[in-house]
Formats: sequence, C-alpha cells, structure tokens
Amino acid sequence: MEERARSCLLRSKATLEQDIKASYLMDHMVSDGVLTNDEEAMVLNKVNRREQAAALLEVLLRKDNRAYISLYNALIRESYGDLANLLHSDLPLLSPEGEKSFADGVSPSVQAILSDGGVPQRPVVFVSRPALLNLIRQKLYQLQKTPGWVTVFGMAGSGKSVMAAEAVRDHALIKECFPDGIHWLSVGQCERADLLVRMQSLCFRLEQGQSSEASHRPPCSVEEAKERLRFLILRRFPRSLLILDDVWDSSALRSFDIQCRVLLTTRNRGLTDSVSGTRSEVPVENGLDEDKALEILALYVNGKPQKLPDQARSIVTECKGSPLVVSLIGALLREFPDRWSYYLRLLQRKQFKRIRKSSSYDYEALDQAMDASLQVLTPEHQNLYRDLSIMQKDIKVPAMVLSVLWGLELEEVEDVLQEFVNKSLLFRDCNQRPYLYYLHDLQLDFLTEQNRDQIAELHKKMVRQYQQFYNESPPRSGDKECSYWYHFLPYHMAKAGLSKELYSLMFSLDWVKEKAQIMGSAHLINDYVEYGEILDKENSEVRLQFQEFLSLNGHQLEQRPFPDVVQLALSQPACSEVYRQALMQAQRRASRGQLYLDWVNKNNRDSLSRLVMHPHQGSVYYACFSKDGSKIASCGASKTLRVFKTTSGEKLLELQAHDEEVLCCAFSPDDRQIATCSSDRKVKLWNVERGILIKVFGEEHEEQINHCQFTNTGRRVLLATCSNDKFTNTKLWNPNKLTSQNTMFGHMEPVNHCCFSPNDAYLATSSSDGTLKLFEVSSANEWKSIDVNSFFPESDDEVKAIVKCSTWSADGSQIICAARNAVFVFDVKTSDMLLEMKTSRQSTIQYCHACPNSSLLAVALSHYTVELWNFETSKKKAECNGHLSWVHCVQFSPDGSLLLSSSDDQTIRLWETDRVHTTSAVALKRDTDVLFSLGDVTIVAADSRNRLQVQTASTGAILFESEELPSRIRCTCISRNAAFVSLGTEDGSVQVFEVPSGKTVKLSGHTRTVHHCQFTDDGETLITSSEDATVRVWKWRTGECLLLEGHKEPVRKFHLINSSSSPHLFSWSFDGTVKVWDLNRGQMQQDLECHKGAVLSCDVSSDGWLFATTSADRTAKVWSSASWEMTFLLKGHKDCVRSCRFSWDNKRLATGDDNGEIRLWSTLDGALLKICSRDTKDSMDSFHGGWVTDLHFSPDDAVLVSTGGYVKWWSVETGESLQTFSTMGANLKKIHVSPDFNTFLTVDSIGILYILKKVEGGGW
Repeated sequence: MEERARSCLLRSKATLEQDIKASYLMDHMVSDGVLTNDEEAMVLNKVNRREQAAALLEVLLRKDNRAYISLYNALIRESYGDLANLLHSDLPLLSPEGEKSFADGVSPSVQAILSDGGVPQRPVVFVSRPALLNLIRQKLYQLQKTPGWVTVFGMAGSGKSVMAAEAVRDHALIKECFPDGIHWLSVGQCERADLLVRMQSLCFRLEQGQSSEASHRPPCSVEEAKERLRFLILRRFPRSLLILDDVWDSSALRSFDIQCRVLLTTRNRGLTDSVSGTRSEVPVENGLDEDKALEILALYVNGKPQKLPDQARSIVTECKGSPLVVSLIGALLREFPDRWSYYLRLLQRKQFKRIRKSSSYDYEALDQAMDASLQVLTPEHQNLYRDLSIMQKDIKVPAMVLSVLWGLELEEVEDVLQEFVNKSLLFRDCNQRPYLYYLHDLQLDFLTEQNRDQIAELHKKMVRQYQQFYNESPPRSGDKECSYWYHFLPYHMAKAGLSKELYSLMFSLDWVKEKAQIMGSAHLINDYVEYGEILDKENSEVRLQFQEFLSLNGHQLEQRPFPDVVQLALSQPACSEVYRQALMQAQRRASRGQLYLDWVNKNNRDSLSRLVMHPHQGSVYYACFSKDGSKIASCGASKTLRVFKTTSGEKLLELQAHDEEVLCCAFSPDDRQIATCSSDRKVKLWNVERGILIKVFGEEHEEQINHCQFTNTGRRVLLATCSNDKFTNTKLWNPNKLTSQNTMFGHMEPVNHCCFSPNDAYLATSSSDGTLKLFEVSSANEWKSIDVNSFFPESDDEVKAIVKCSTWSADGSQIICAARNAVFVFDVKTSDMLLEMKTSRQSTIQYCHACPNSSLLAVALSHYTVELWNFETSKKKAECNGHLSWVHCVQFSPDGSLLLSSSDDQTIRLWETDRVHTTSAVALKRDTDVLFSLGDVTIVAADSRNRLQVQTASTGAILFESEELPSRIRCTCISRNAAFVSLGTEDGSVQVFEVPSGKTVKLSGHTRTVHHCQFTDDGETLITSSEDATVRVWKWRTGECLLLEGHKEPVRKFHLINSSSSPHLFSWSFDGTVKVWDLNRGQMQQDLECHKGAVLSCDVSSDGWLFATTSADRTAKVWSSASWEMTFLLKGHKDCVRSCRFSWDNKRLATGDDNGEIRLWSTLDGALLKICSRDTKDSMDSFHGGWVTDLHFSPDDAVLVSTGGYVKWWSVETGESLQTFSTMGANLKKIHVSPDFNTFLTVDSIGILYILKKVEGGGW
C-alpha cells in the first residue's frame, strides 16, 4: 500500500474503529477479492464491534492499494459518507499489475470513474451474459441525448445489480453518453429517514473536489436533498448516469425524479409509472442456462465444468440456475470442496437458512431475501400470495384457476397478479392467451417451506373452492383452465388428505371420460399409479380395475372423434366396478333412446396385454426399454423418437428425429442418451433429459441404417450400427467422436441386425447373405461365421434365407437367430446347432429377443402374433394376440417381468411375462354360421385346431366337436332345425354332421377350396360353391349331386331364393358375371355380364324385384329381376365395393367399400342419400378399420349395422354413427343379426367370439 494511503488509514484509525460495523463492510471486500473467507472469520471472532473494526484495519494495513480502494467503496455503499470523506483525498493509484487484476481488463480511466462513483467491482467469480449486457447498453445509449429511465427488473437473486454494474464497464458508453461520470446508490428497503441518509451520502460524493463555496451542510429533508441533487446533476454533472440499485417503492423513486439519466434495478417492474420522462425496460431472466451455471461453480472450485462431479448438474437443476444461489453454493464449495452432496441435500430439503451468504448480498441467508419481497405486499395480498404455495414446479396456471381459488372476479384476480408480476414475485407467460402465471422454483420452495404447517389446509381450500364453483357440472371448455383441473385436482385432493373425495373422483367413470377426452389416457393411468397407495386403502381391486381398463383401451381414447367411454367400459369383466357403472349409465341412456351393446360372453382377460400405447402416426418399427426399465423409447415411420413412462405410457419426450423413417433407437448404458438411426443414412445421439441433439455422426454408411445398439455395460461405451451397404455395413462408434472407430468386414449383403454379447466381448450380426457372424469387439476381426442358409435345403443360391436378427442367452453361451419361419439356437464355442424351433409356415419371423434372466424367447411374427418359446426345451409356452398388423419388434424388460411388442398397427403393447395365457386356449375362426331360435343362439364355427364346433350362446356349452381335419375348414353352416351342420375345406371336400351324435356324411366332387355352403329351409339339400368355378346342389343324405357349371373363375358365394313356385339361386364370381339358376331343373336361367372387375357381393330385395351387385371396379349396380336389365349404375366409391344390402322396405341400398366408406342410395331413382363415414381415417388408414365386409338393416330400416375393423351402428336417416364396438382383433368377415335386431354375433381375427346384446331401456 502506498505510504500516503497507509498514513491516512493510520490517522483515521481511531475514528473508523469507533463508527464502522466491520461485518457490513467485509461483504463488499470479500466480493472484491480483497479479503479471504478465513480473514473474514478471524475478524468476526472478535468479541465486540470495536475489536472487529480494529482487527479489520490491521488486516487491511498489511495489504496493497486495492484494499484501501475497496474499503473506500464499501464505506460509500454502506452510507458512511463522512468516513469515506476522510479517505478520499489520499486514494492511491493502482500499479500496472494491480490495474490488470483489479480492473479485469477494464481501462484504468474507466475504472477510476466507476470507483469514484461507487460502482461495485465485479464479483470474485463472474460469468458474462452477453445478450443481456448488450440489451442494457442498447437502452442506455438511448439516454445519450435526453434524460430518462432504464429499468432492469427481475426476481431476487437474478443478477440485476451485477449486470447493471457490468453494463457501465464500457469505455465507449461512458465516453459517448456519460462523460460526467457514473454515480451508484444502493437504495434498498428503507424508511424515509434512511432514504435521506442515502441521499446525503450521494450529495456528499458529488460535492467532493468542489470549491469550498460549493460545500453545504447536509440536506435536512428528502425534499431538500432532492433539490440539491437536481442542482448538482443539472449544473455540474449534466451528462452523468445515476444508478439506483434495488429500489422497492415508488415514493423512494420519486425522490430522484430530477430530470436526469437513471438506470435502476428493482423487483417491481411498474415503479417508473410514477415518474416523468422516457422509460424503457430490460427483464432479467430468472436463471442462467446450465452451461453458464456450471462455469460459475467451476470457477469457484478452480476446476473445469466438464470435470465437475455429477452432483453439480443436480445443484444447477435444483436452483434453476439462479445466479444468487449458484454463487452462494459456489462460495461455500470453495471453502468445503467435498460438500457437493451435502449442499445438494440442503437444496433438495429446502433448508435455505443453512445456505448462508458468503458474498456481498444484502441478506444473511436466502430465505431472508425471499421474505423481504413479501413484506412490501398488503396483508390481504400476502394471504393471497401464500395460497400460491400449492402450485407445482414448472406448472403455469391460468388466472381463472386462481379466480376459483380466491373466490374473486377474474378481472380482480388479474389486477392482483399484475401487482405480483410487477414486483417480480410471479412470472407471466405472455406467449399464450389467456396469460399463464408461474413461480420460480426458489420462490415456490420458499413459500412451501414458510407455510409447511398450512399446506394441507391450503390444498383443501383449493378442492373446496373447486367443488363449490363446479357443483353442477365439471369444466368442459377444454381450455387451459379446464386442463388444469383435470390434471391437478387429484394432486390437490391427495395433498389435502381428502382420501374419500379422491376415491369418489377416481373411481368414477364420468371422471375417466371427461379427463381422457381432455388430457388423454396416459395422464389417467399415471394418476392411478401415483396415488395407488392412497386408493388401495379404500379398494385395491377397484383401483386395478380402472387402471386395467385404461391400460387396455388407452390407445382408443386417443382416437378422434372421441369414443363412447361407456360402450368401451361395457367390455370389462362383469365383476368389474367399471362395468357396473357403465351398465347403469347405459341403461339410463338407453331409456332415452341411445344405443349400447353389452358383450354378454366376456371371458377371462388374462391373455390381454397390460398396456396399449399409440405413440406414432405410422408403423412403429422399434421400441426398447431403458436400462432401468422405467422408460420406453420408440421410433418408426413418423420420423419421430418418443420416450414415455413404462408404468403409464405418459409421454416424456417427443422429437422430430430424422428426415426419413427412424428404423431403430437405443438407450446408452447410463440411460442419459439415446441413439437413433434412419433410412436417411444418419446416426444421431440425443440427450434424454433435455431432449436436445448432442451430435450427428459422420455419414459413413451409404445405405439405410437398419439397427443400432450400445454396449451393455458402461466400462467402455461403444455404439454398433449396421446397414444395407454392400461391404462397409457394420461399424463401431465411440460416442465422443464423430467418426467410426472400426468397420467390421465379412458380410457381402445388407446386415439387418447387430447385438453385443452380455459381456460386450463379441458383436453378433445377422445378414441377408444367409449368415450369422460373430466379431471380436476389441479387434473388429471376424471370430465365427454360421451358415444359417444351409439349414434350409429348399433354398437356392440366388434366393438365400435372410437372417433377420439374433439374440444372446443370458449367460452368453448360446446365440439365437431367426430366419424365415424358424429360430435356431447355436452353441457359441462350437457353432453347433443345439435346437430348431419352427412356427407356422404361413408366417415369417420379424424379430426375436431372449429374456435376460430365463430361457424364454419372444418371437414377433408377420401374422400379427407374438409367441413365447422355451429355447431349452423347444416348446411354445404362450401366444400374445392383439396386434392388428405385422409385429416388427419384441423386447423383454431388463428384469424379464415385462415384454413389449411394436407393430404396423401403430401401437406398442406391454405384456406381463408370467400372465400371458398358454396355447391350450382354443380360438374360433371367422368362418361361422348362426341359428337364432327360441331365445337362444346356436353357433357353428371352425376352431384354431381345425375342428368344427357347435355351441350355445347362453351357456357356452359345446354341443358337438368334430375330430381335427387334415385340410383347413373354409366355410360352415347349420340347418334351420339345428340338427345338422356342414363344412367345406381347402381340398374341396364337404362333410355333413348330425348334432349331437356326430354321425358324418362325406361328399366328394369339388376339386378346389369350398368357399360357401348353405342348407335349404327343409335341411335336406346342401348347396356349396367353390374355387373350381362350380356350384353343387347336394341331396346330402343320398349323395346325389346337381352340378351347376358356367362360371370361369372362383365362385365365392351365392344367394338362395326360396319361392313357392321354384327355388332360384344367384351365384357370382370373379369373372364379373352373375348367373341365375333354377334349382329344380338345374338350368341356368340368366347369364349376366355385370362388371368388368370381379363381382364381390350380391343382394336381392325382399320382394324379389331387384338385385344389386358390387365389384372391384369401384361401382355398384341395381338390376331388375323382371327384365334382367340394369336399373341404376352407382358411382362414387373410391375403392373396391365389397358389400351391399337392401333395406327391408326395398327403398334403400347400402354399399360398403375397402376404404371403409358406406353409402346409402335410393332404389327409386339411384340418388345418393347419405355417406356414412368418420371425419378422418383411423389407425388402419380406413374409415372403418378396414374393408366394410357386411351390412344389415334393422327391421324398421332406421338403423344400419356394419363390420370392418370393428362393428358400427348408423342412423339411416342422418348417416351419423350411433355406436361403435371395438373388438380385440380386427378384420371382421361378417356379423350375424337376430330377427329382432337385439343380438349380434361376430368373430375377430384373433378368434374371439362376441355375442352382443342391446342394452334394454329404450326402443329404436
């Protein structure tokens, strides 16, 4: 320290010791880097204030010029103006070395101006925020020619003061705009007397260096001080900048309304409304981004951001990047560098009082800084603000919700919220209308801690206010306010301890319907998981019933138009509370004329998946579990990557990942990253938590990339990719580098799949060249090659068996691969085949995956099924049915308890491994016939074992069951007296069985598949049609046969007309013709060339005067049975017209096509009456879930029922849908309708029989 400065300090020592409070001054000096924390602690250990002051001066006398200047500035900032005056004349100049360190790059002249003006020096640790600085400076430049106000506003601890001080550390700004200096005054929360002291201090500073005549006694009042400042600024410092730091109220600000240039920092945005002059604002963001915050922590501990411990990111996350809290924690860590976990726990536990200050901040601890903001509110508004304790982090709330909570008019609430926003106590999202409001996490944490004992009561208040406001009906507007209640009402009930209200709410089908329509099913499922412990105290069975209902039907609740939840719930088991409520509602609504169907033969549901999700608009090519099993990632044709919760399907992340289809995705070993690969030949790496792209690897593949997978352990993380390239089709990547680490050569055709062994020593690759290869990961050399193609003797050299994928056994001793319809298990050491498992010849294996902790193998098949096999015993253990299209992927969870499957039907299904039912269950085939008689229904159908079954609908009792037949059953029928049933098979044979004796008559004649069979009314004659282009009329008891020949292509079906004179038969064929036969004489009466394409269906009006045909040529035609001429040509369908039906009064014709569209026509003039269709296509790219295969009118012609991918009922008058019944499977072939139109029977693609009865309560 210069001798002159040292002498001054010694001369003034006694005065300083008597007056100063060392603890106040040291905060500033620690911030300046002049004092260390140890020195501060040593001073504070002295017993009284005078000894502390003496100790501080002793420390400073041993230091350099910077200590003297720092003490001077601290005296100014703490309003010791008279003491600062003692030191002013002997202020030293900094040495060149001191200038460099003290000014931190700022020129000495600028530093002198700032020092004279009392501008705080940079904090010990400082990280620039360029965008904010530039914005403040831009606003300050606007004050160059005219006085005015620049307001820098933000919440406590957001860095306002630091940024204001940094903004004026600019030589050009000072030279061009404020050559007369910068004057800093800390205002803070102060009474009028304290304000006067601060103004006196500023006057004193401005008068330093002036002639003695300019020296005055201190002003005696705020008004006098205001006038003194006006004089000094306007006369002597006209082009200076006055910086007012931490201004709280408008009355204090008005004391500086003296027509000068002012930069002020405040938490209250609206302060300048009370002063004159131009005004501009600069908002300070609530928090630093993660990189900036980590940089601050790194500077405090003298490290590098990338080398900080894992807790560093968590600390930044907990404090939301608040500059104040990051700095507080950083300063503490500088002294205790091993306390990362400790300070993280303090933040997580909201123990703010223990996060003590170690910097020049005005409050002893973080909680005091927060509390100071609240004290400026009126008591009434403090109580309203307290209610915000129940808000959730990162949740933005509309004003209408708070209007309900506070019981105030919306406009009144908006005024209160505006005050909170102006005081930086609340934040407003102006990007949405209506505005949304939210608290910074620190504010919310403080409120929660402060009102800990009242939290339950505050939540209870929220619930009671909601119940009072919505006592007549729940909110249905669908806006943000409505969404808030559906999202958070259960949360408030749970937090309030209102368990009874929570049971009543969540065990209500009405709540399920309303919330699902607005929020989707995943939110609901998550509620049952999150509040399961509370709900289970009331009734765990009911909770599981509601959760299962949503899990299995959630994908349908995502459809638009929104499905009828009551109808969906009627498919639940009869013992379910969901079903009970649905039936009661259905009965009430039926009494008002609405239509509901009860599935009366519901059976055990254990075979169904636990959760069904609809994550993408398009095929789902791949899905996988995270390593901890808590998340699932999926990708597909939609070009997106999606991550969601395993428990509920709730979406956590959705990214537009690639420009083309995303073919695969994979979690890294630590679950922090996901890799994706695509048809666009790119491999990308994503951050899971933040949803941002980390890197795009170099485009080294020249063809589409089929698969990617990380190593299983984190010891040495690598990513493997494989592609359709000819040679360079398998690569290994280091995630930290852009280029590949190794290329594995060996395959000469596309590689479809790759996977690491459990210990990551080997990589298995499956290729279209018919081989499975094992590569050493360390050297990238080929270790073994297995010629899988050689196990298919029928393969030729040109068409090899494509090896689709491979998977390792849990111990890595066996490698399993799939090709065509077979799975092979090989010993890794010897390459010997241990066993072979073959699935149906008609299906190909798309994917297989071995359970990580058992001998189970999951196999995905092209015929929409997932099978579970034991690969040690080669036995099939179970089938998982439910998908409506090809299954592309299967994967077990890490613990083996769950299995997921993804499909072309746009869904992912989650199965519980130990609950899927075994293959002993028998499914029915869709080739059925039904007899309605005496209030019961008799059903005849083929089953999955190729037997013919006859059963009753009322009891499900099997009346007759044939032996297994060698040729597949393709059609069945039953006689009117239920005494006989018949079947036709693929090899052309026909059999008639007596029920229940089983006495059999075999009829030979057809040479190819029999497509349709039907008894005449008396049951003595059987008619069959066949792929061999013939129709045969059998006197089946004697074997006598009448052959009807004439068609040139297969005859799929016929229509029998029983008239009093002679029975007639209409037959139609793929040859485009309809032929009319006289069955008595066996002669063809008419041969009509109806269409250029195949005739797909035909119907005859009830009076016999008209018949209709539909065709693959996209047209339908109406014909006269009298003239055999076409009456009307019906055009308009955009796809094959597959079905038709006349109304009972013969005035209408309904036609259905392969696009799912149904049209109603007038048979009087051929006019189009209505189009029955959805507004948009469904997941099967149809208006009806597939082809419209069957149509029936009700007896009064008011309702039409149709089948496609599901069953629908329509109003004939309006063409609007009356009801939809969604089956488990799809592709319904037909529906059987009782004469009274009250009972409906159909079988879906996975063999489930549906007997649907209209719920009683109202007429049609």
